[in-house]
Amino acid sequence: QVQLVESGGGLVQAGGFLRLSCTTSLSIYSRVTMAWYREAPGKQRELVASITSDGRTNYADSVKGRFTISRDNAKSTIFLQMISLKPEDTGVYYCNRAPVVYAWGQGTQVTVSS
Repeated sequence: QVQLVESGGGLVQAGGFLRLSCTTSLSIYSRVTMAWYREAPGKQRELVASITSDGRTNYADSVKGRFTISRDNAKSTIFLQMISLKPEDTGVYYCNRAPVVYAWGQGTQVTVSS
């Protein structure tokens, strides 16, 4: 079973920053597109950023210019650098493959206060 372990969330004020990390046991990690997803209170889980095996990135319009996704293939880890955080960025953040997903990890809570 693939393991996905997210970390780095927390409580920050609007305008602040956080860096999320996700390690995976996925054996083919380096060859697949990985992504960060967000589940905001009362909303469906959405993809916010993805990165292909060769480093091409894509972002949801709501986070463009503020979030940066990256990966360290040697460590089977992906990152999400988030700056200029807004209250609407609040939610549980998950990493997973994209577009095909595996079983979800526990996620990491991000709370942005106004």
